Amino acid sequence: MKLSELRPAKGSVKSKKRIGRGEGSGLGGTSTKGHKGAKARTGYDSKPGFEGGQQPLQRRIPKFGFTNPNRVEYKAINLDVLQDIATKTGASEITLEVLLQNGVISSVKKLVKVLGRGELKAKLKVSAHGFSKTAQAAIEAKGGSITTLK
Repeated sequence: MKLSELRPAKGSVKSKKRIGRGEGSGLGGTSTKGHKGAKARTGYDSKPGFEGGQQPLQRRIPKFGFTNPNRVEYKAINLDVLQDIATKTGASEITLEVLLQNGVISSVKKLVKVLGRGELKAKLKVSAHGFSKTAQAAIEAKGGSITTLK
């Protein structure tokens, strides 16, 4: 290795280009900004979503519909699910805790509504936040009872 062959390690030396320092530097003239336009001017600040005068995406896409901020969302559980739980566990009372233990709901804080799909064979005491008319009729027809939670 000779002294003349020494070079700095790759990536250790950054070349800082001094733009706008005259034609002799090779980076004068337009100073790498191109010709005219907003980006060539001083004080240019691109606004988020600006597309050079083209209609921006957030104004092009259609806006429709309505999201009700007061919507009450229920977890729907059908009679056949209640019958499965009663068959598996032998429980005569279905509460939110029983539904949670059987993996039907993810939290006791969720609102639960019982719907009328399926057939109920057992006499059950069911506690939930809501009941459809068909579910209520089916539970009471088998001699069971319902409790509406707040």
